[in-house]
Amino acid sequence: MSVDDAMSSLRTLPYEDLGFAKIDHHRPLRTGFPEVVLGKGKRPEQVAAIVASLTGRGHPVLVTKTDPLAYEAVVRQTPEANYNDLARAIVVPGPHSAPSREGVLVVTAGTADLPVAEEACLTAELMGSRVTRINDVGVAGLHRVMDALPNLQEAKVIILVAGMEAALVSVVAGLVSVPVVAVPTSVGYGSSFEGLAALLGMLNSCAPGVAVVNIDNGFGAGYLAAQILRNGYQAPD
Repeated sequence: MSVDDAMSSLRTLPYEDLGFAKIDHHRPLRTGFPEVVLGKGKRPEQVAAIVASLTGRGHPVLVTKTDPLAYEAVVRQTPEANYNDLARAIVVPGPHSAPSREGVLVVTAGTADLPVAEEACLTAELMGSRVTRINDVGVAGLHRVMDALPNLQEAKVIILVAGMEAALVSVVAGLVSVPVVAVPTSVGYGSSFEGLAALLGMLNSCAPGVAVVNIDNGFGAGYLAAQILRNGYQAPD
């Protein structure tokens, strides 16, 4: 069997059945990154069992939208696990080198958007990207955005995290020549409808080059940005 044929066979092979969950151990072969666990809605002992199943296979483990109770259960079985309080994420580091692909810039409109932005940063970094951050440059103070213009124009892909009316995405996308991954957050007053206003504002942006993920989906944004950077990245000679 050729190497290519073997890899094709392996891509459809095993998963581990825990009864309440089927863990896809061959996802890294198909997509380049392992299965990520959504902690929300899962019992702490379920999260712990899933993390234990994924740990020790040569890649990092990430649990998103989780809490300290789940982490307490995880760390009893997987003592090397860490908890990121801001992102509400559990991470088991993998045996990989430091992030090597530069060019992801994460921008937040306000301080209240930081938890979602941190989830995006964490995801992109685990996928091998170096991340730069610019915080609190919402359009209520447009001069703050203009001060950050040199950094915006140096980025290879921008993750823009904003709630309220999310006008910042059109401003930034109109100033740069790179993809903008827009993340609406559930930050805002009553008429923001828990992020729906920001989502619609981003979807209706008049600036081209904008891709929009779901409300509060920092993970999805970090993943997409890292994919864009990975597929367009040229390693140094």
